Amino acid sequence: MNKEDFIIKAFKNKLNGDDGAVLGKWCFSKDLFVQDVHFKRSWLSLEQIATKAMLVNISDAITMNAVPKYALLGLSLPNLSKKEIKNLQKGFLKTAKKFRIKIIGGDTIQSDKISISITLISKVKKPVLRTGLKRGHLLAFTGKLGQSLKGLKTLQNGGKLSKNHKFIKPKLRHKFFYAIAPKISCAMDISDGLSKDLSRLLKANHLGISWRKKFNKKELYSGEEYEILFGFDKKHKKELKKIAKKHKVKLNIFAKAVKGKYEFKGREHHF
Repeated sequence: MNKEDFIIKAFKNKLNGDDGAVLGKWCFSKDLFVQDVHFKRSWLSLEQIATKAMLVNISDAITMNAVPKYALLGLSLPNLSKKEIKNLQKGFLKTAKKFRIKIIGGDTIQSDKISISITLISKVKKPVLRTGLKRGHLLAFTGKLGQSLKGLKTLQNGGKLSKNHKFIKPKLRHKFFYAIAPKISCAMDISDGLSKDLSRLLKANHLGISWRKKFNKKELYSGEEYEILFGFDKKHKKELKKIAKKHKVKLNIFAKAVKGKYEFKGREHHF
C-alpha cells in the first residue's frame, strides 16, 4: 500500500473513493497544485499555473458527470508583485468564465512557494462512479497517451513546450463525456497514468482485464494526461463510436473486464 492509499484508508466511508463526493444533487471535489511537486516556476507562467490548477480540478467533476458551478480557492503564495498577482488571477478568472464557474471565496496565506487548493461544488443529477463495471464490459480511453510524459521530460531537460501542449494546458472533453454518460458504467480521469488508474478502477470493481491492445511504457505510465478512462456494455459500442466521431474524439477500446485482478507494476511519472 502506498502512502496516499494509507492516508485515504483512515477516512474510508461510503462517500469517498471516487473523483468527487456526491451529497444529494451536489458533487464536491478537491485537488492540490503545488510548486516543485506538480510544476516548476520556470516551466509555466503564473497565468498558466492558475489555468492548469483550475483545469485539473474541473476534470474530476466532469468524470463524475457533474457540472461545476462554484469554486473555493486556497492560495499559499510567495511575495508576488501586483502585476504577478493579476496574471495569476487572470488564469483563474478566464478558466472559471469558460466553464461558467463562480469563485465564491477561500483563503490566502504567504509562503515560500506557490500552493493552490481548489474545492469545486458541482451540480449532478446522475453521477458516474468508478464502480459499476461488470464482467464482459469493454474498457476505453480518449485521446492519445504519452504526450504529457514526453513534455515533462522535455522541460526537465531544459527544453520548451508550446502554450497548448497537454502538459501545460490539459484538454478536457466535457461535451463528449456528458453525451456518453448515460451509456457507460464507470469512469475516472487519467491523472496518474493509464496503468495506475486502471488498477484503481479494476480494484474498485473486483475485476481483472483481457488486453486487446499493447501499449508502450510512455502510454502506460504517463501521468497528468487528463484523458477519460471508462467502461461500457458492448451493446453501446456502435453508439459511443458515433458520439466520439461527432465530437472529434479519438476513442481507444483496449480491453475487456474479466474475472481476476490487475496490479500496477511500473514507475509513476506524475511529477
